[in-house]
Amino acid sequence: MGDALREAVCEANRELARLKLVTLTWGNTSGVDRARGFFYIKPSGVPYEELTPEHMVPIRLADGQAIETRWRPSSDTPTHWRLYQAFEDIGGITHTHSPFAVAFAQARRSIPCLGTTHADTFRGEIPLTRLLTESEVEEAYEDWTGRVIVERFQSLDVRATPGVLVAGHAPFTWGRDPMESVHHSLILEEVARMAWTTLMLRPDVSPLPDWISRKHYERKHGPKATYGQSGGKT
Repeated sequence: MGDALREAVCEANRELARLKLVTLTWGNTSGVDRARGFFYIKPSGVPYEELTPEHMVPIRLADGQAIETRWRPSSDTPTHWRLYQAFEDIGGITHTHSPFAVAFAQARRSIPCLGTTHADTFRGEIPLTRLLTESEVEEAYEDWTGRVIVERFQSLDVRATPGVLVAGHAPFTWGRDPMESVHHSLILEEVARMAWTTLMLRPDVSPLPDWISRKHYERKHGPKATYGQSGGKT
């Protein structure tokens, strides 16, 4: 499992570049093996085209510390660790600085569900965290980034809302495995672009009525899903 996961995390990170979700080295993906008690994450600052499975850094779930020290892990490792600690259902996490999602984060605005493309993946708006305080930033910036995400999801379902905007910063997404978390980042960026365009055309537009958004979400992810060839998988 460990070697296969290492390869999957490497491939997911390389997919970020192929999908043009990252600039330079601004982003990372991780994947967790809960049975063995660790997750792999991209090394800090290594270009995506140079990545190999051996570059992926194993991190202990127990304390968030690197198991190997040949490569320094992503600076966002404490955020990933916090999310794996809090959300047992997720198997992969992705962080990008994709421009339209970042624009909403910088505007400190959640992404409203304006249409069915959004509703197919996200049940309701894509939420926004609060800003970190000065003391939180100085104490442990990346760790507190994870904490404010967890705080924001106290009354939300991480499966129905597989992504978040960190205020003033950028998006994080997650999924059942590393590649699904990447795909959710792609969807979030496209949804953000569509929402931005819609708001430019009609600033006073209302969110999609719940009976329509619920229908689109549930036909892909609900107990009686009908989309696709195998029980609603996209």
